[in-house]
Amino acid sequence: MAVSFLTHELSELCLGKPPLKSISTSATVIDAIEVLRSSNESFVSVWNCDNSEFGRCECVGKICMVDVIVFLCKEENLLCPSSALKTPISHVLPKVHGLVVHLEHSSSLLEAIDLILQGAQNLVVPILQTKRGGTLRRKQQQKSSTINSHNGAEFCWLTQEDVIRFLLSSIGHFTPLPARSIDALDIISSDVLAIDYYSPASSAVEAISKSLAQQMSVAIVDSDGTFVGDLMAYIDCGGPPEDLVRLVKTRLKEKNLEKLLQEFTILTSSAGDVSASSSSDEESPARSLTRSGKYARSPSYSARYVRKAEAIVCHPKSSLIAVMIQAIAHRVNYLWVIEDDCSLVGIVTFSNILKVFREHLETI
Repeated sequence: MAVSFLTHELSELCLGKPPLKSISTSATVIDAIEVLRSSNESFVSVWNCDNSEFGRCECVGKICMVDVIVFLCKEENLLCPSSALKTPISHVLPKVHGLVVHLEHSSSLLEAIDLILQGAQNLVVPILQTKRGGTLRRKQQQKSSTINSHNGAEFCWLTQEDVIRFLLSSIGHFTPLPARSIDALDIISSDVLAIDYYSPASSAVEAISKSLAQQMSVAIVDSDGTFVGDLMAYIDCGGPPEDLVRLVKTRLKEKNLEKLLQEFTILTSSAGDVSASSSSDEESPARSLTRSGKYARSPSYSARYVRKAEAIVCHPKSSLIAVMIQAIAHRVNYLWVIEDDCSLVGIVTFSNILKVFREHLETI
């Protein structure tokens, strides 16, 4: 039953998904900033298109605001920020092959899982166009815009989260696997990116860059190995504290980096708008770790799918299904694994989870 379940076509997972927001490989860094600010998505797709009549369009990668910030933090770009902002966005794309892969809508779920296990983070799937009135009307409405259409075709993302969500909707096919603990399934990875709580912020740039490529995060730990928090969750939570913003602006003024100061002001203002728009969201009952090591209820940042600033954690004895539900509820693709004393055990990712399901199929 589970094997036949995984032969479902990807078009079933793409129902209702919006067409991708995109930019060209020739667009500049400042163009990408503008698109990201105006988008409801954390990432924007980057496309290389041959605009001839029968030309091919290919998604060659994806960019998020953190990619842009890491790029601007490079020493040579700090020396000349105005030139850095005019750099083609293709120079910012991660130099990791296979992060984005094209698939046909008729491809199977099993094919998608295999590609993810090989390192794909996002699968690009064409949106089916039918003769039904709703679809045709949407095509007509989008005709004047080039941001979603690629030589007349529209595409959507299929992410690891989409696949996990689909498996969770029919988890009974895989009994008794979901009830086993993540410790017993041996899917806790101890190979994590981590920085010391008292390290200078500049030392985290390289780790942040690696975390984006690996679709993971960076753990913040004390000198004794106690887990303090999730660096990427802090970055995504809606913006840094006001005192930190003021400090950065002062330093930029001292270095006469007016152009970078202007862009930094725009970015921090945008982050503040996101945080404010999210303040009235309902509180989430799920567990999250604060600086003191205690679990607290925190606002759920629904705007732009932004995560909470607190790290999302689980215990080695947590069941597989509990971890899946917790990750989906918080819109993250990993959970930190800690002991009762808050010592860091490791991390469990969607990729780890999909590997377990794939291996389970081979035993059926």
